[in-house]
Amino acid sequence: MKQKIAVLGVGAIGSSIGADLTHAGYDVTLIDQWPAHVKAMKTNGLQVQFKTSQFQVPVKALHLCDMASANLKFDIVFLAAKSNDSRWLAEFIKPHLKPDGVVVGTQNGMNDDAIASILGRKRVIGCVVELQAELFTPGQIQRNTTRKGSWFSVGELDGAFTPRAKEVAEIMGKVGRCDVTNNIYGAKWTKLIANTMTMGPFSLFGLRNFEAAEIPGMFDLSVKLGRESFAVGTALGYRVEPIFGLRADEFAGSSDENLVTTMKTLLSHVGGGRTAPIHDHLKGRTSELEFISGLVELKGRELGIAAPANAAVTAIDHQINAGELVMDAANFLLLQNKAGMAAA
Repeated sequence: MKQKIAVLGVGAIGSSIGADLTHAGYDVTLIDQWPAHVKAMKTNGLQVQFKTSQFQVPVKALHLCDMASANLKFDIVFLAAKSNDSRWLAEFIKPHLKPDGVVVGTQNGMNDDAIASILGRKRVIGCVVELQAELFTPGQIQRNTTRKGSWFSVGELDGAFTPRAKEVAEIMGKVGRCDVTNNIYGAKWTKLIANTMTMGPFSLFGLRNFEAAEIPGMFDLSVKLGRESFAVGTALGYRVEPIFGLRADEFAGSSDENLVTTMKTLLSHVGGGRTAPIHDHLKGRTSELEFISGLVELKGRELGIAAPANAAVTAIDHQINAGELVMDAANFLLLQNKAGMAAA
């Protein structure tokens, strides 16, 4: 436990990681840009509320502006910010990373290459994240997945099994189950597929996941979204694989069956929560769906693969970001129309 660790971007996910690692005895510094949250962490630590238990832990917290004079160098940085903030935060943390230090992208989306373009590929480890939490009150986290129900997979960008990847997995094991993969791009795209089937459309309605999933016609639309994302990922050369702790034999059916298995497994973990873009919209922030559903649309267009359902999700999300629409279940009909699946 001699490593100096930072969590950069201490929203709901970053706070959950930072609290658990601090509680486990690691030397962790939490770095964020929300002044009220940083002040609350400095004053009272982090309070993490699970469904049936809670704990409070003192933490070392710094605002971004504190870093210039903190004179800190880190062995491991868990980058837990939204995809929108990946590049500038990679530049920000670069002077504070030890020569043999590594950044672990604990994010949704496919941001590892962007981070590596700034830090170098040997200084980046990819990570798939399955942890659902909420942060609306500074210093107070509502964690909707238990440690047993949280899951991560880490991997080197070149697919090698290395001691440091195993070490990172052991550290993340204090937060949830953590596997090591030699197919991090495939694992991350598989999670992206699941997110395009759930996070993408559900975020337009403002509903909890289980409520959105029960909208008549939602299942068929989710499958269409997943097919598009699968087709684009396959064309990019990504190999989908079992995630969320699924076994290989549970992931041995047809493409559609695997998509549905992945989606249902994700929903079984986070059914009672609300998607991260809903949190962003409620807080008046731009969501990161452009890096999820929007990425499928972008890469599909480059490859000549139509992705109208993902394009529809992205377009409506842009309207919500711009204040032209509000989150509402009525947006489902608009989504159906834009996706070319108008109800009969």
